[in-house]
This record gives sequence, C-alpha cells and structure tokens, in this order.
Amino acid sequence: MESPCRPSPRIGILVVAYNAESTLERTLDRIPEDFRSRVAEVLILDDASHDETFTAGCRWSQHPGNPPTVVMRHTKNLGYGGNQKAGYALAAERGLDIVVLLHGDGQYAPELLPQMVAPIERGECEAVFGSRMMRAGSALKGGMPMYKWLGNRILTRLENGLLGSRLTEFHSGYRAYSVAALRHLPIDRNTDAFDFDTQIIIQLLDAGMRIKEIPIPTYYGDEICYVNGLRYARDVVKDVLEYRLALKGFGTCPWIPKPVDYAFKEGDGSSHSAILRIMRKLPPGRVLDLGCSGGLFAQRLEAQGHTVTGVDFVEVPGVRERCSAFLLADLEEGLPADLGNDFDYVVAGDVIEHLSHPERVLREIAEVLSPGGKVLLSVPNFSHWYARLRVTLGIFDYDRRGILDETHLRFFTRGSLRRTVRSAGYDLLRVSATGAPFWSVLGGGILPRALGRISGLLTRMRPTLFGYQYVAVLTPHAAQTIIAGEHVDVQDILNHPYVPAERAGRVGAGT
Repeated sequence: MESPCRPSPRIGILVVAYNAESTLERTLDRIPEDFRSRVAEVLILDDASHDETFTAGCRWSQHPGNPPTVVMRHTKNLGYGGNQKAGYALAAERGLDIVVLLHGDGQYAPELLPQMVAPIERGECEAVFGSRMMRAGSALKGGMPMYKWLGNRILTRLENGLLGSRLTEFHSGYRAYSVAALRHLPIDRNTDAFDFDTQIIIQLLDAGMRIKEIPIPTYYGDEICYVNGLRYARDVVKDVLEYRLALKGFGTCPWIPKPVDYAFKEGDGSSHSAILRIMRKLPPGRVLDLGCSGGLFAQRLEAQGHTVTGVDFVEVPGVRERCSAFLLADLEEGLPADLGNDFDYVVAGDVIEHLSHPERVLREIAEVLSPGGKVLLSVPNFSHWYARLRVTLGIFDYDRRGILDETHLRFFTRGSLRRTVRSAGYDLLRVSATGAPFWSVLGGGILPRALGRISGLLTRMRPTLFGYQYVAVLTPHAAQTIIAGEHVDVQDILNHPYVPAERAGRVGAGT
C-alpha cells in the first residue's frame, strides 16, 4: 500500500515498434486489467514501419478503458537505439517517473509489468531487467533456438567477466528504468543500433546504479528478427572492450562520462608524484596549485608544511577541505584577478597543454611569484614512442587522458617545451622525464613493476623517445651584470642616470 504522504509514481510504458501491425494490438491487450489504472501513459513509437503499425497503435489508443496513449511515427527510421532515445526523452518530457520498455512484437510478457516496476517503486534499484536465463532450461523450452541460447550465454559470461557484474542475461529487451536515473546517463551519445541496450547497462554500472533481475518466460513466435547476430556479437564485445580501455585512458568512449577529478596516488610514478618528490626537498612556503582537481596533491603538500591555494575551473567535492584556499577560475582566461601574489612556488602539473596560449599564462605566473620563486610544471611528451607509433601507422586519434588526451590544445616535445618557457621569460633550471605508466594500464603485480623498471631505464637512456612526461623546474629570467663586485639587474643599470644612452645597448654584453 502506498504511503498517504508519498504520491504514486507516474508509470509509463514505452512500446518500440517496427513492422508490428499484426502483433501490436494483441501485445497491448495483454497488459493486466488491474494494472492499467496505474499506467499514466502508454507511448507507442513506430520507427518508420512499412506496414500499418501506426494505424494499429492509433486504433488501440481509442479503445475504451485503455490507458492514455500517445502514438508517434518517425518519418525516418531511427534504429532500435535511436527509437529508445526518442522514447526516453518523451518520457522525461511528459513527467513520467518509471518507464518500461516493451517490444511491440509480443516477445516479452506484458503480464509481468507489475513485477517489472515493483522493485523501482520500493526504491531497491534504478533498473529492472527481465531475464530469460534465471530459470535453468526455461529459455530453450520457450523456443529460443540453441544457437541463440549458446551465444547469449557466452556473451553474457564474457561481459560479466570484463565488467565485474553478475547479471544472468545481458541481452533481454524487457526493461524498466527510473526516469530520474536515465537523466543522469548520457544515453543521447549511445549507438542507434541494437547494442544500445549493452551500452546502457555499462552506463548504469559505471554510475554505480543498481540493477535487479526478475525471471520472465521466453516466447518465440512468427515475429521477424531484424538483428544480425554476428554483427550484434561484434558490437557488444567492442562496447565492453571500448569501456575497459576507456577506464585506462585509451580512446575517447563518448558515451561514458569522463571523471573530472585526477586520481593522484603518491608513488605512482606519475608527473605529480615526481613534482611531489622535488617539493619535499624545498623549504615550506606558499604554493599556488593550478589545476588542483580534487586537492589530493595539495593535501600532501599541506602535510609537508606548505600553504596551498588551489585553482581549477570545476569544484570537485572536498577540494576546499584539502587546500588552505580555493578559487574557481578558467585558466584559459588567465589567472583570477583576486589571486594575490608572493607565492614561493607555482605548480602547474599537466596544465599548460590544455591552454591555447600557455605563454600568456606563464607570464602571468611570473607576476605572482615572490623573488626567487620557482615554477614546477609537467607536460606529456608527444615524441614518446606511443604517439610516434600511432602517427606512423596512420591510426592517430585522441584518448581520454595521457599524451593524446582529447582536451589537449598543445603538444610538446622537449625542444618545444624549452622554447615555450624561454619565450615566456623563464630560465629552465632542470628538466627530467618519467617512464610510461604501466601501473595505470595493467594495475599491480610483477609484470607492471618489471615493465616500469625497464621503462625507467630506457627513459634515462633516451628520454625523448621513452619519456612519457617531462617535469621542469623554472624560475623567471633575471639578466644580471657585475659592477664593483655587486650583482645588479641590467634593467636597473639601463635606467641609471649615469649610463649614457649610446652605451645602453652594450651594458652587460661581456659579463
């Protein structure tokens, strides 16, 4: 019984239909009578059928006692995934709370609609899947061909293994979703093909949302199957592998949100870890951490006795607790005006490659440094063998992070890094290279550690080819000359009243 203080959720049924004239009305008639009063709307989406599917839907919508029904016909075939996208957008637009995906060919049992929505109504999960595999042998008894049953089992086992999930079936089209949960998933970026259902599972798992399965009967009648089995198997395997690679930073995988925070871990061999080692040898001071992300790096600096001001264009939860101060600013527009000055150190770890004009920001950094202050920055090495190989083989593309990060606006080699910092008015005190982050791709274990040692050795031998990132220590350039045993800035001499104008261009030339 619903709580009197809690209104009943608005339940919708999304019927995806293509050439379903002969089955659509019979399928909808099977919606339980005692459930129809709970249905806020039935949404029938005809995906540009060649038959009278649209007419059949309109005819059913006019029958007395049926739930309110919206019938739409696409003038262009959107594909199985594209039709779902349109339907979920319509469900959100019409204020539905729960939407159940039902196929117009009758392959999935409308009789189980109450059981499909019940777990979401109880707050147990964000999605419910009807599984034909939960009861041993029921799929084959229901008429599922042996080759489809075997393919389903193999693909589901593979997908569970790669995703760390425990679903009994990945390939059922009978599903119920919380519309609020769908709003948080980038389903508009999903494929329009049949592997849309696989991508939405991956998105749910990636977002930490809960999926519950219920057993459903299997029915195979005389409906026409439009799925190319081999192509479908290839696509779903590609989706899972693409997701796994995206977690390691390879490829762009636009249908999976990219984390906004940098998962720094001390001692991981990254550029941030290398900068932290350098900072340990420096006396405590005021630090400006540009691109501070969630403040994990700043937190370690604070533990060393530094006072850290963080700057980033997004505020990751918890960053203000990890920094002494935090400013929200887009470095593409320069340093924030209320930043202050007299910083002893400025850290720009993996920052300037994201800027269209890094020299401008570097010049602004010099203005907020205290006398004798240092800048510590890191950039990926575009001449690393990985990037060279991609270009040589003609398979250049962007990744989610790393050297070919899709958000990089500038690429750096060791030579171009030196030219950039010098043109911005800095002296390069030191530059070193880090090895490839095999730990990030392969995790822990003997193999990543062994590869890491080999990478470190090769990086020391030839950093321009094997160095994954460059870590540089800079200081603003201050030209000096010597007069009477004292160091004097050249600019001060040029402005001195006793320096003749004709000598101004030659002062300090021989020092």
